[in-house]
Amino acid sequence: MTSEQITNTGSVMANHGSIQTPAQTQLRQDGSSNGGPSERKRDLRWRPVMLHPASLRVLLPWLTSIIGIASALCLVIAWFPSTVWNTPIVSSDAPAHYYFIRRLLDEGLGAALHLWPHNSFYPPLFHVCAYFVIKIAALFGVQCSIYAAFNITWIIASGVIFPSGMLVLCRYFLQRWNRGNPISCISQASSTPESSSVSESSNVSNQQVSSAVNRQYNATLDATFVLQNLIGLFVPVLAVSSVCHPYGLLNAGPLIAFGFATSLLPFLIAATLRLFDEIAAREHIVKWLVITAVAGVVCLVAHPRIAFTYALILVPFIVLRLPWKLILGAFIAMCVGAVAFVALMLTSFKSDRWANPASWFHSHQPSKNLWESISFCFTDGLDGFPAILFALLLIAGTVAAFVCAFRRAAVRSSDSLSAAVSTVAPAFSDDADALVSDAAVSLVSASDLPTASCSDAADVSLSAPSEPSRPRRNDRLRDVIALTAAFLLVTLVYVCTVTLVGALPNIISSPWYRDENRIMTMLPLVALPLLVIGVNALSECVSACAASASFVPSASSFSAKNSASSVPSLSSASAVSSVKNVSFASNWIGPIAAFLVIAILAVSAQIVCPSRTAARDAIIAHSSLNQSDPNEQLTEQKITVLRKVMERTGTQATIISDPLNGSMYAETLFNASMLYPIINARTDVPSVPFGRVETAFASGDGQQVLGTVCPLTDAPEYFLTMGDQAQSLQSFPYRAQYDSFHNEELIDAYVDGGTLVKVADYSQYGQGWALYRFVCAD
Repeated sequence: MTSEQITNTGSVMANHGSIQTPAQTQLRQDGSSNGGPSERKRDLRWRPVMLHPASLRVLLPWLTSIIGIASALCLVIAWFPSTVWNTPIVSSDAPAHYYFIRRLLDEGLGAALHLWPHNSFYPPLFHVCAYFVIKIAALFGVQCSIYAAFNITWIIASGVIFPSGMLVLCRYFLQRWNRGNPISCISQASSTPESSSVSESSNVSNQQVSSAVNRQYNATLDATFVLQNLIGLFVPVLAVSSVCHPYGLLNAGPLIAFGFATSLLPFLIAATLRLFDEIAAREHIVKWLVITAVAGVVCLVAHPRIAFTYALILVPFIVLRLPWKLILGAFIAMCVGAVAFVALMLTSFKSDRWANPASWFHSHQPSKNLWESISFCFTDGLDGFPAILFALLLIAGTVAAFVCAFRRAAVRSSDSLSAAVSTVAPAFSDDADALVSDAAVSLVSASDLPTASCSDAADVSLSAPSEPSRPRRNDRLRDVIALTAAFLLVTLVYVCTVTLVGALPNIISSPWYRDENRIMTMLPLVALPLLVIGVNALSECVSACAASASFVPSASSFSAKNSASSVPSLSSASAVSSVKNVSFASNWIGPIAAFLVIAILAVSAQIVCPSRTAARDAIIAHSSLNQSDPNEQLTEQKITVLRKVMERTGTQATIISDPLNGSMYAETLFNASMLYPIINARTDVPSVPFGRVETAFASGDGQQVLGTVCPLTDAPEYFLTMGDQAQSLQSFPYRAQYDSFHNEELIDAYVDGGTLVKVADYSQYGQGWALYRFVCAD
């Protein structure tokens, strides 16, 4: 755009303050020179009238954010099962997480680097947060149990951190999508040389039209601003509406550490994308590099495997938005990480199936057919009507976003904004039908009004070619392609996990252990941002249609009686009326429609939610002590027995028992010292007692048993039997290593040989239940 065109279009303030027309500029100059009251009043009279005070414009984003996050937190709290505040979640991974918190309490924060029973590293961030919850509560004289601290940490991560991160991520894309908005096509067109020459015939008419144009601009500004905040109001709610995250992981395992890392991941993705922006602009690179690095370290401390999710989502953005040298460097880093991961798996897990990927995860069974898995991705795991509405909005919004992005790219390829608006005032004929037709062609064709060139004007006029921070070309198109590609990649991984079998699906989904619950968490990270910019694009399309409908009837206000120019003259009253009509239609119809659709989706997702209800019911069932199977992990009888055991042994004595019978919960229920506090104490790690104890106990040699068990601690050592392994833990792949601990014939032989002595009989609670003491020399 030339300097003359910029002058005619108006000076756009960087803070979205106002557009100054030539008439206004002259009035301001007159007011400055004369300094009289009348001139100052005249200057104030032409100042654009904002729909919101400046203070409200600052507070509104914060207000909507707080309301949205508070609503999300209330939904999470309302969903959370009340049965797990005083009793543990009885599942495969839950005892380990409770044990990690207990170990931090017993040994201090120094234990954070070796939480496993065999002192190896486990991601500690979630457990450290729970530790601080307990310590902070103690400062106020409140005794917080491990289970309560566990739940509070999960609620904060799921109801505050995750929706906040999704809000930050979605607003990042909204700001990029609306970059340069709001400059309406009407206000641009009314400031072109042609329209200025029309209004120069009457200074009063020019002032009236300029004032109306500026009011139109401010309506556009307010409409865009309000739409961003209305969408932002519902993003936190939608973030916690799907069973994909956070609810699914609390039921599956629970996979607490991975879920915590997932809740933090949106901040890392947003920081990385902002770093890409600064690299393109060559500004503040070091600042955002540090921010991204810190966010990355935090996520890795929460769970290192989140790096695979991060890389999968970022790949399209790396390809589309970075220079080729950085793209090459990023992919080299990914390859190095993949090699390191393969080396870790080969050295950590011994298997004879590594060379045959088709045999990996041999026990895995598909859970959905192809249509079910694809539809689950497109509905973001929602149910019923909300699922259908989400899928329709996602598909229609993505199409609209591509259309808007391609139109913007087409306008920019013309290298001249004036060419796009040059037909705004065509020579109207006296024929009524021709008048309507020409009016529809004007304004860069009414259908292109807000979608094609409205926001482009600001991008061109605000940024000189040499300005280092100017927006890159086709930002909209880059974002839509990248988000769509990320969504399709996540869909591919999900389909490979839950539907397909064979070598290739195993390889693709192996970074997530071919676990459906881990992969489900990725869906909101890509589906919600895509939905948000799609709804924004649909809003533009609705506004365009409304603007076209409201402008064409007003075209009769144009007069073709000006013989001195081929450009028609425009009466001030009719011009102002035309601008006002188009102003409301082109700016507010779309946001209102977007608000209604998003509100319906957010509200209905809380009413129709059988998947979330099922997850909640499953957790309640897992935490219930009234089990039909007496051999389940925890029952009323087992709680009673564990309490009696602790009354006899105390907290210092070491107790050996099959952890798969539920005895491991005594560690956190009664602060017992269980040799096996979790179901997988790892027997393949050198210099640990677990494998040696299992081998010795299975040998049948009493002397070997005592020689292995007695040196464990200076306190007495006990052996507890509580029946067979729980049916709910039969999927544990290494359960056979504990078979000797519930072998009644072997136990009786040790009693007869004097290796064990029975100190308490609990057969009234279960057949063969008893507490034994190892006969160690004092």
